Amino acid sequence: MFFRKRPSFAENDIDSVIEACRNHDAQAQRVLFKKFYGYSKSICLRYSATTEEAEEVLNESFLKVFQRLHQYDATHPFKAWLRSILINTAISYYRKYHKLDMSSLEAGQDVPFEDDVIGQISADEILALVQQLPPAYRTVFSMHVVDGYSLREIAEVLQSNEATIRSHFLRSRQRLQQAIRSAYPHLFPSDPAIPIRYYEN
Repeated sequence: MFFRKRPSFAENDIDSVIEACRNHDAQAQRVLFKKFYGYSKSICLRYSATTEEAEEVLNESFLKVFQRLHQYDATHPFKAWLRSILINTAISYYRKYHKLDMSSLEAGQDVPFEDDVIGQISADEILALVQQLPPAYRTVFSMHVVDGYSLREIAEVLQSNEATIRSHFLRSRQRLQQAIRSAYPHLFPSDPAIPIRYYEN
């Protein structure tokens, strides 16, 4: 009779799983991937135009995770470290395959949104509209609104200037507002101006 080899780690102990991954334990790597798959996929989808692209970014990100686990400082939250790899990988992906250009898009003006309108649209529906934004707009919008980066931090990550990033963010809000009005005209019977909250620097 053959017996399954007992794992060298405790599946419910993230530190134990990570340590086993550092020792190239394939079973631990599968556990880590499965444990953070949903969280990671949701981030990749925000920065990708399609589900297929999100999967590519996700797989590439986890390759980097396993290669760089020796750099992870266990005194800090693992999710935060993982998130930075996911976002940076998504940015690198679009620079490589879609020429993420932070300088060629038009400037924009701030556009107000109303909470009662956004509240009537599901998260999946909003995500689908965000995915339709041009890569530069989508990246800046997701980093600022969803992941909480300041415009200054985004400028540093994308190697751009803060004024350009602010312009792209405002334009992304305009584009998203237009997309919402087009997709859900019944939500604007009197065509009011409508908010997506964003972080101040």
